[in-house]
Amino acid sequence: MITSNPKQVEAFIDRFREANPLKDPGIATRPVMVDSFGDSSDMADRLLALVLDGTKTATCSALWAWEHDNETPLVPGTLAAILDGAGNARCILETRSVTPTAFKDVDEQFAYDEGEGDRTLKWWRQAHWDFFSRTLPEIGKEPSEDMILLCERFRVIYSEE
Repeated sequence: MITSNPKQVEAFIDRFREANPLKDPGIATRPVMVDSFGDSSDMADRLLALVLDGTKTATCSALWAWEHDNETPLVPGTLAAILDGAGNARCILETRSVTPTAFKDVDEQFAYDEGEGDRTLKWWRQAHWDFFSRTLPEIGKEPSEDMILLCERFRVIYSEE
C-alpha cells in the first residue's frame, strides 16, 4: 500500500466535493476512501496511467484482503481517491458494480477490461496469481483457484489531468 500525502489528498478531495461532478446534494458528507492500485509505487503509477487514459475500467481484489483492510463492504457507489506512486491523489473513482467471483471463473471480458498486459485471460491469470502469491501471505492466506475475488467495474468521475 502506498503512503498518502495527507494534505494533498485532503485538498484534492475538497476540490472534488466543490466541483460536485455527480450533482449530489450530499457530496460533502459522502465518504471517499483513499486507495492505490498494486503493491508498489511503480505498479501504482503504471495502473493509474491505464485508468486515466480510459484503458482500465475494472479491477479486482481478494475478498480476504478487502475484509482485512476495510471496515465497510465494497458496493456500487463507493468513491475512492486513487493515489499515484508518490502518494498524491490523482482521480476519484466511483464503483459501478461488484461481482464476487472465484479466481478460476474470471472471464476473458473482465481480463480485457482490467486493461493490463496484453489484455488476455492467460496474461491476467498469471499476473494476478503472482500478485496474490506476494500479497496474501502478508495476511495469513494463500491463493487458490477457488478464492473469491471482488470483481469491480468503475468509472473516473473526477480528475485534474
